Amino acid sequence: MTTTETQTAVPVEQYEAYCALERQLGLLFRRSRALSAEVAREVHPELEPGAYSLLVRIDEAAPARPSDLAAYFGVGKATISRQIKVLEELGLVGRQPDPLDGRAQLLALTGEGQARLHRARAARQRRFYAMLGAWPQEDVELLAGMLDRFNDLAATHLGQV
Repeated sequence: MTTTETQTAVPVEQYEAYCALERQLGLLFRRSRALSAEVAREVHPELEPGAYSLLVRIDEAAPARPSDLAAYFGVGKATISRQIKVLEELGLVGRQPDPLDGRAQLLALTGEGQARLHRARAARQRRFYAMLGAWPQEDVELLAGMLDRFNDLAATHLGQV
């Protein structure tokens, strides 16, 4: 795609703003991946960065069915099964039969998984506070609100939950 074609996708008077947005989001996503890798290691040295999000979601939705988790993340059941197996092997997640469907399994964090996740999340929140503590609370709330709006829009646009 040429520069001319790219520029015609966005009105000319808004082009620079969208270029800046693209650069800043790219930087945010790269730093977010690095931070997630760090936080995952805080939970467990063998935890993959991507599995941290799965662990958080299991904590939020417990008891959770693997199929619901696959739908939430937009991945196949086999992918979720492999990730859950690793979380189980690390002692962070356990299974129990679904009382409504004997064929299905429900997932929840183990006591160890909860303790490790909550310690890592508290450390992450302290890190955010160290970065943003000098900002007025209204600015932090504005940033959180804007990110919420962006994430809702992205989820709607991408057809995700």
